[in-house]
Amino acid sequence: MALLITEECINCDVCEPQCPNDAITMGDEYYVINPEKCTECVGHHDTPQCMQVCPVDCIEPDPQWKEDAEQLMAKYKMLTA
Repeated sequence: MALLITEECINCDVCEPQCPNDAITMGDEYYVINPEKCTECVGHHDTPQCMQVCPVDCIEPDPQWKEDAEQLMAKYKMLTA
């Protein structure tokens, strides 16, 4: 499942450089995650790094992008091929 940044984001800039897939960018009002690039850090780290560093806990699973570990690994392999 890809991740989602909620409107509680304070634009602190700490999540963007942590994303190994460059899935996080600045949106119109706050940071957003491109679900086509988000692997929840599968293939890179044991846990999603953006969630680890977020000071306001505004990053959560995106209910519109349900993916299991195998699908996330396949996405990782496609992105790093």
